[in-house]
Amino acid sequence: MTQHVPAPLRTAGPQPAQHPAAPPAGPRRIVFLSRRDLGNPAAGGSELLVDRLAEGLSRLGHEVTLVCGGPAARRDYRVVSAGGDLGHFLRARRTVAQQVGECDLLVEVCNGMPYLAPLWHRGPTLCLVNHVHTELWDMRFGGRALAPAGRLGRRLEHWALKEAQRRNLMVAVSPSTAGALREIGVDQDRIRVVHNGVEKPGPPHPRSPEPLFLALGRLVEYKRVDLLLRLWERVRPVTGGRLVIVGDGPERDRLERLAGPGVEFAGHVTEAEKHRLLCSAWLLLHPSAVEGWGLVVTEAAIRSTPTVGFDVPGLRDSVDDGVSGVLARGESSFAAAWCSLTLSEERRSAMGRAAQELAAGYTWASTVRAFRDVAVEAAARGRTEGPGQDPGPGEAPGRGQGAGRGAAHGSGEGHGPGEGRGPGEGHGPGEGRGPGEGHGPGEGRGRSEGVPSALPRSGASLRTADPSLPSGPGTPQNTPLPGRRIGHKTGWEVGDRTGGNAARPGGRRTEPQESPRAARIAAPSRRK
Repeated sequence: MTQHVPAPLRTAGPQPAQHPAAPPAGPRRIVFLSRRDLGNPAAGGSELLVDRLAEGLSRLGHEVTLVCGGPAARRDYRVVSAGGDLGHFLRARRTVAQQVGECDLLVEVCNGMPYLAPLWHRGPTLCLVNHVHTELWDMRFGGRALAPAGRLGRRLEHWALKEAQRRNLMVAVSPSTAGALREIGVDQDRIRVVHNGVEKPGPPHPRSPEPLFLALGRLVEYKRVDLLLRLWERVRPVTGGRLVIVGDGPERDRLERLAGPGVEFAGHVTEAEKHRLLCSAWLLLHPSAVEGWGLVVTEAAIRSTPTVGFDVPGLRDSVDDGVSGVLARGESSFAAAWCSLTLSEERRSAMGRAAQELAAGYTWASTVRAFRDVAVEAAARGRTEGPGQDPGPGEAPGRGQGAGRGAAHGSGEGHGPGEGRGPGEGHGPGEGRGPGEGHGPGEGRGRSEGVPSALPRSGASLRTADPSLPSGPGTPQNTPLPGRRIGHKTGWEVGDRTGGNAARPGGRRTEPQESPRAARIAAPSRRK
């Protein structure tokens, strides 16, 4: 949603933040990984949340750095651009290593496309989730031609949240988001809910004398502004007035072609103009298919403007149905609520007062304090478990034995990442270097040097050899990662396609098979 007017874009290096003399409680150096900075023209509610957290933590004495993609504006905390909007996902690791350095806590903002930070970051990690994009992948990649991309994105997101982050705490911005995480298999004991806040508004502006309806947010598919325009044609003969749509995005041209009489597209507006519109509007209309929370709902509520939306995740948390607004179960009930509240000033005013009372309980100061409490817990948890803990799925029983030439890429029970050097068995996943070709999820008893075996050689494949692991759609056995295949330190075996260890189609689990070549090589060691 549109939350700001982009400040002048940064051309020089980032400006260091000024910190209090007293050391902060908890992790001192905190790095956020987020897709956009608030200064990006495409920024919305997620970027506003990250900005308020980073700014608040900086004021508490933490050294905060934001690593993001695309343009960035000057902040009171350090901002480092890792490249383009999409390409920075691939450059994030190098940017953190070269331009940021060590930190006490890395916060990965999981907003659809993951950074997979636990696979390459060796310190404590915390995952911040606005909402799980399960349904949105199909909306974004609709049509037969793009459907595989949607399925791939959904599987990658679910795998990243459930498996790659399996040892880390997760911050959900609402009970709805927490429920969505549980539905994909995230353990309840790893989820912490931290609500969004809202700024205290300035002096109020008078309500518009004529019906004024406001929709505010990014013009993207899942916001469903096209549905709002269709409903407007049904409602306008009853209510009259104007429908003002604030925000910009890839859908704008199409939506402008759909718009009928009485519709105004305002694009990006200043904070002062947004405040005026939220005060003047009779109703906020929010037809989104899903939200993490719906920050604009709380921004309208603090100005006594009730919301009409759909009964969807996120809005169920920010709107008290029938009290601070109305949550419709279908298009007809949305239109009916729109009309009835417009025609009943008494009911509309009562809902506005209730909305303001509800929103007054949400402040950014309380949000920052709650987030810092989780950050302290996450940092302590990471130090207790140690860096580089296994992010992969499952525990792989069995032993991989071998002798002779070759490199053993086996995975076993992960007791710290590293390289196993020397023949035989050992504890510690990683690349076994020395004699032996490991077949099966082996335990490599070698020296651990902290090089995880997450990046197999070209041509390697993934499979699980633990029959106790679950199978079915969405599980790692039949959900390989897109692009470069990644093997994990526990539960996954990286094998050679020609040696009997190739992944079987359809996610079938197979027991490790010893190739004839490995048998011949291993024969001398057996005679011993």
